Amino acid sequence: MTFGMPGEHLYGRDAELRQLTTLLHGVRERGGALVLRGEAGIGKTRLLTEARRVAATGGMLVLTTAGVEAEARVPFAGLHKLLRPVLARAEALPGPQRDAVHGAFGMADVATPDLFLVALAVLNILADAATGPTALLVVEDAHWLDPATAEILGFVARRLDADPVLLLAAVRDGFPTSFGADLPQLRLDRLDETAAAAVLDAHAADLPAGVRRQLLLDAAGNPLALVELSTITAGHTAASGPPTPAAAALRPLTDRLQEAFAARAVQLPAATRTLLLVAATNDGDALSETLAAATLVAGTAVTVGDLPPAVAASLVDVDGDRIRFRHPLMRSAIHQHADLQQRHAAHAALAQVLAGQHDRSGWHRASSSHGPDEDVAADLEQIAAAARRRGAAVAALTALERSAQLTDDPVRRAARLLRAAEAAVELGRQDVVHRLLRDAATVELSSWQRAQLLWIEASFGDGLRDEHRQPARVADVAERVAADGHVDVALRLLNGAALRSFWTEADLPSRHRLVSVAEALPIPADDPDLLAILAFAAPIERGAAVIDSLRRGAERAAGNAEALRLVGSAAVLVGAFDLAEACCTAALPALRAQGRLGLVARASGAQAWSAAHLADLNVGIPAAEECTRLARETSQPLFVGIGQATGAVLAALRGDEPGVQALAGAAEQGAMSGRVRPVLATARLARGLAALGAGRYADAFEQFRRMHDPVDPSFHPALRCFALAELADAAVHSGQAGAVAGIVAELETFALQTPSPALHGGLRHARAVLAGDTAAEALFQAALQVDVGRWPFARARLQLAYGRWLRRQRRVAESRALLRTAMDTFHTLGTVPWGEQARQELRAAGETSRRRGVDARDRLTAQELQIAQLAAEGMTNREIGERLYLSHRTVSSHLHRIFPKLEITSRAQLAGLVHVQAGR
Repeated sequence: MTFGMPGEHLYGRDAELRQLTTLLHGVRERGGALVLRGEAGIGKTRLLTEARRVAATGGMLVLTTAGVEAEARVPFAGLHKLLRPVLARAEALPGPQRDAVHGAFGMADVATPDLFLVALAVLNILADAATGPTALLVVEDAHWLDPATAEILGFVARRLDADPVLLLAAVRDGFPTSFGADLPQLRLDRLDETAAAAVLDAHAADLPAGVRRQLLLDAAGNPLALVELSTITAGHTAASGPPTPAAAALRPLTDRLQEAFAARAVQLPAATRTLLLVAATNDGDALSETLAAATLVAGTAVTVGDLPPAVAASLVDVDGDRIRFRHPLMRSAIHQHADLQQRHAAHAALAQVLAGQHDRSGWHRASSSHGPDEDVAADLEQIAAAARRRGAAVAALTALERSAQLTDDPVRRAARLLRAAEAAVELGRQDVVHRLLRDAATVELSSWQRAQLLWIEASFGDGLRDEHRQPARVADVAERVAADGHVDVALRLLNGAALRSFWTEADLPSRHRLVSVAEALPIPADDPDLLAILAFAAPIERGAAVIDSLRRGAERAAGNAEALRLVGSAAVLVGAFDLAEACCTAALPALRAQGRLGLVARASGAQAWSAAHLADLNVGIPAAEECTRLARETSQPLFVGIGQATGAVLAALRGDEPGVQALAGAAEQGAMSGRVRPVLATARLARGLAALGAGRYADAFEQFRRMHDPVDPSFHPALRCFALAELADAAVHSGQAGAVAGIVAELETFALQTPSPALHGGLRHARAVLAGDTAAEALFQAALQVDVGRWPFARARLQLAYGRWLRRQRRVAESRALLRTAMDTFHTLGTVPWGEQARQELRAAGETSRRRGVDARDRLTAQELQIAQLAAEGMTNREIGERLYLSHRTVSSHLHRIFPKLEITSRAQLAGLVHVQAGR
């Protein structure tokens, strides 16, 4: 691939050009993304134009799109523009992805496509399109992209490393946008004096010295200002002499540039001005649309013959049937210069021309409305419903809010505001939710609407401390709503309140009130929603009821991924980790296939947490990494923390102390300000396990003791019940056995209320290791006689503890079998520190053994381990990519790194080296 040399007239941008050219040269080996940031007129567009020229010269496929302020409310508008040249490739996608992308673009009437399923489809289209040539994606004015496009392109940009695709995007300073915040950045600063003078001289070399100095001062190194203001100044000087310094205005530079562009348009013929206004108002770039609407506004034919004056004035470019402003400031200048009546006329004309495109026509009708209009409001309501079906929650929110503004009837207005607020909840936009609910609360609401309002308010955790959102108040409302026959709404209210009582700390009477209302609902005892409410609100007090119904609930939820996830979450809270892991594992394939990555993050979090307590590293390591990554991408900070803290626990089990410190520290940093106890408790557990595994028993005891201290931020009423064996081991080895008697006694009373497998297993271990020599053996033997099923780590720790006790009793020969069995289990599980402890004990008992060898878990990253496991199951690269939301090329790249790490040469050899998860 041969690239042309950079252009010669980008003064002062040599370093930036080198960076872009380096990326373009290296795209075949490594793709990626870069966001250009800077003020208006700083040269972002010029650099992108140069990148397009260089890419085209090198034979790259170049796809472009641009955010347009008027299009920001049209879902997928920017994405459709980008993919238009390669959209036919969607036909080769797997059915769900093909349907998703067609549904997003309105090309098929399909069930609501999840945004991330569309994103996976786009990633695969781009990866396949770039298989021959490499590809450059250029996104101008990304701050004005419609939200659906912005989110999808952000998703794609984070996954381009292994694909021969480079994405370059431009974002203007001063506009609120999250696009590209986590991508590499290139900030464009103003030109230095030498470069600024060169630009000025290239465009206006004959300016008087005083005028030149003033213009350089005014433009302050902004390239667009240097060009445009020099043109204006040159004309003004020729006509009436040099301007006074006062005329060089102290107004913001952007305002002055817009005034200059508007002034340029004023001098054009009337038909050309009308054409420009319609083009500035249009949410598309089709020239045919603009000409037809301009004709309606003018009342006489406006044709392509009216375009040359606008092109000559350097305001627009025309490419076939597309018209495009040369700079976004030109579009906004022309739009703002028109009066309200002119803008309304342009929107009305476009609405008429676009009558066959319901969404666009409806928005133009709304923009041309002077006041309340029920027909337009109802039309926007339909547009919102269509947007929801297409997976565009932001577009639905915008349409519903505008619909409410155009609604005169207060009852209908409140209903539309509440639906808009629900859409805002999905998006995590708490500020928007509060604003919409304040508006809705100004009218008389029905009992159902009041419940709906309360549920929406309660969707954000910080509302727990507001009096009207307290769990007991929520329970009261849920009870009234259920009495009116709205059981589903009552369940939503109770579920949200119970979940918040888990994440924060609700008082006991409030939690009991939630439970009593939930248990009175006319639903089966094994209903997944009910099980989740009881487990989150009262995991100890209702542990018996939940555990009794869990397996029936799992059977009831079979085939319903979201219900299975709920059962799995409930199982976590009552300490049934084997069932929790199984339910989450069963739920994940369908959630992935549906593109519900927010729920995938949650299910992976519960799966990882359970696997960590079972020391199932093969499942837990990739699940924790995926939970963290997807929770970050789906804006779920609580689950980012859970993923990080659980990753720290898994690192502790492997003996990776640097990993423990890094992951636990990151989790604690995010959770401390909000006192998010489950995250803090899990991070504390990780630190304690790391110290315990390293033989720092006093440190370990302090870490575990704090989990049981009600004034410590890491205290959690339920989660502390699942670290009892660790506390007992640390206490015994640090000489603090007597200090934990009260904690053990308290948890013994909990055990009378719940048959929690984790709690009872911990108590059996604690009783044995804390007992005196006369009672210990019977307790060890009784504990080892219990069938623990899929809890091999717990059994091996008990065997290690019993073997140690026997050796201290000088019954060395009897200790060896227990220690040997424990060591083998630890080695198989990959729990290195405990395996080493067992090996040292066995050596002290007179039997030598080899250290555990390095296995795949030690050599691979979390994501590499997951890919290796799936490849070992026989899945193709495309199938793995669909499962993990990666391109097949990324999967291939990972496998090329995995093989040398494992010292193998083929996929067939993977099965013998990595764990294959049954029923995945």
